[in-house]
Amino acid sequence: MTVWDPSRYSEFAEQRSRPFVDLLSRVRAVDPKLVVDLGCGSGQLTSSLAERWPSAQIVGLDSSPEMIMQATEFAGPRVRFQLQDLRDWRPETSVDVIISNATLQWVPGHRDLLPFLVSALRPEGWLAFQVPGNFDEPSHQLLRRLAADPRYAPMLADVVWPAADDGASYLDDLVDLGCSVDAWETTYLHVLTGPNPVFRWISGTGARPVLQALPDDRRAQFASEYQELLNEAYPIRGYGTLLPFRRIFVVAQRDTTTSTLRPGLHSDH
Repeated sequence: MTVWDPSRYSEFAEQRSRPFVDLLSRVRAVDPKLVVDLGCGSGQLTSSLAERWPSAQIVGLDSSPEMIMQATEFAGPRVRFQLQDLRDWRPETSVDVIISNATLQWVPGHRDLLPFLVSALRPEGWLAFQVPGNFDEPSHQLLRRLAADPRYAPMLADVVWPAADDGASYLDDLVDLGCSVDAWETTYLHVLTGPNPVFRWISGTGARPVLQALPDDRRAQFASEYQELLNEAYPIRGYGTLLPFRRIFVVAQRDTTTSTLRPGLHSDH
């Protein structure tokens, strides 16, 4: 299991929080009672949901003990966090809003979860998620190419690689499930500063499982080579290093006629 580092992840907190804010701007839930964040990470963004919806109970779930430990600092009377793999989550009652911010790409076959997530919503409830759409960019292509090098490949055979589908695929899935869907894409042009900025960015997220799977001596060698490749692909400009980052957003509202998950029951999906 990948061990996540909240401090490394939060180094670019301002840039990473923008998609969360943009996603929530399209969720028009009025006075929800229960809001669940699947993949809450370090919890700061999750806790902000209590300010947006003053009557709601906010629950943040994450499978990383390190992230949940950090998130407890943001717990409050209406905000709680729990260690939970989202694939095993079964709500005791219907949910008004389900949020998932840059998490589903880590779940293999996550589109198969969509019927269950919709069924967990109350009538007219909301499902909102965003996933990276940059896996064809140099940052990820170079990572995969280097990981396939015979010097490293045997040690990386069990690494789970993140993946996401296009917005139209998610839209089709959710319309078929009886939802009204708003899907869009945004490419953020992040300007990063400091040494090896793209490596610092991706080592806290997409490259972390690869780096963690390598023994210490090989990790240092891999990181050095990867940094060199990234610095060549993302050269320093007069204002900093430009990192284009495409993201896919989906906001769906459940139709009133769609079958709802009854409290205490598990889904077969």
